[in-house]
Amino acid sequence: MTALDITKPDSRPTRPHANGNAVPADAVSATRKERVEAAAAIARQYAPEVDTAGRFPEEAIAAIREQRLFGIMIPRELGGEGASVSDVVDVCYRLGQTCASTAMIFAMHQTKVACLVRHGASDPWHRNLLHRVAAEQLLLASSTTEGKAGGNVRSSDAAIVRDGDAISLERAATVISYGAYADGVVTTARRSVEADSSDQVLVAFLKDDYTLEPTVSWDTLGMRGTCSSGFALKATGSASQILPVSYDRIHAQTMTPVAHLAWAGVWTGIAAAAVEKARLFVRNAARHSKGQLPPAAARVTEASASLLKLQSLMDASLRRFEQAAHDERVLGSFDFQTAINLVKVDASELAVETVMTAMRACGLSGYRNDGDFTIGRHLRDVLSSPIMINNDRIMANAGASSLMVAIPESLQG
Repeated sequence: MTALDITKPDSRPTRPHANGNAVPADAVSATRKERVEAAAAIARQYAPEVDTAGRFPEEAIAAIREQRLFGIMIPRELGGEGASVSDVVDVCYRLGQTCASTAMIFAMHQTKVACLVRHGASDPWHRNLLHRVAAEQLLLASSTTEGKAGGNVRSSDAAIVRDGDAISLERAATVISYGAYADGVVTTARRSVEADSSDQVLVAFLKDDYTLEPTVSWDTLGMRGTCSSGFALKATGSASQILPVSYDRIHAQTMTPVAHLAWAGVWTGIAAAAVEKARLFVRNAARHSKGQLPPAAARVTEASASLLKLQSLMDASLRRFEQAAHDERVLGSFDFQTAINLVKVDASELAVETVMTAMRACGLSGYRNDGDFTIGRHLRDVLSSPIMINNDRIMANAGASSLMVAIPESLQG
C-alpha cells in the first residue's frame, strides 16, 4: 500500500475562479491565512470565558468549521486542501496564541487525520471517512489512554472482539479530550482477545457507533476547555473500520511525530502570546517614564531569546520530519525516534520557561488575572505540556535507545 504524502503541500489550486481560470497557489495560501485569522479572532474573543467556565470552546470550533479548516490536510481528490504537516503546525501556532484549548483540540484532530491520510486513504472505508471529514467538517477525537496503562500509548487493555465481520470494543478510557463533543473517535485497541497488550490496531468509530459513559471529570489548572474527561467507551462496527496497518507502524511513522510537532506548535503559540504581552508591558512602562526602559526589559530580552530557541527547534524538527517522511527505515530508526520524542520534551520545557520569564517581566501585572497584561492563563495552560505524556516517562524510555544513537561527526548533518 502506498502512503500518501502529508509532508509537502499540493501545489495544485483548490478551486477555479468564476471565469474558469485556476487560482494561483499563493492566492490559495493567502486565503487560508485569512481563514485562520478569522477563526483565531473568535477563539481569542471567547478564550477567557472558556477558561473560567472550563467549557468546550464551541464558538471557536464553529468558526474553524465555518472556515473549513478541519479538512485542510486531506488530499484534494477527497475534498481537502493537501496541506502539509508544517502548514497544520502553523495553524496550531496561531490558534495557540489566542486560545490554547481550541489549538490543542485542533492539534489532536489533525493528528488523527494524519494517521488516516497516511495509513488509510487507500482503503475504501477510511477513504470515505476522510471525504466526509472534509465535506462535513467532522471533528475527530483520540482515545489512546486507558486504565492501568495510563499514558503508555503502546499498551492496550481493551481488545477488539470479532463476530464474523462485526467488531465490538469496550474501553475504560481515562481521557478522551472533547469526547462528548466529537463526531467520531479514533482509538487504539488490542488486535484480538488473544493478542498481547502491545499488539495493537487503530480503529475509527463514528458517533452513531458508540456510547460514552462519563467516569472521570475534568477540573484542571489549565487547558480547561479541552474537556478531557474519562469515559467508558462502548463501540460496535465492522472490521473494515480497523486501519489496515498495524499500530506499531502508525505510531512510529505518524502518530508520534505529528502529535509531538502539533502539540509543540500549540505550546510555541502560547509562549509567543506571553512574550508579546511582556513586550507591550515594557513599552507601556517606558511611555510612562519618558522613554526610560524599566528593569523588566532585561527579562523581555531573556524571554524573547527563549522564544527564538523554541521557534528554531520547531523549524529544524519540521524539516527533519519532512525529509524523513518517505523513508520508513529512517522513521523507525533509533536516531529519529529519539529525536522526535526529545522534541516534545525540549519544546515543553522551553515553552514553560519562556512563559514564566514573560510573567516575571510583567511582575504583578502579569500575575494578576485581571488587566491587560495578565499571563496567568498562558502559564496555567502551558504547564500541561511537560505532563501531557509525561516527560519523565519519555526520558526513561529514551534511556536505552540513547545509548544506541551515534554522536554526529559533523554539524551539517
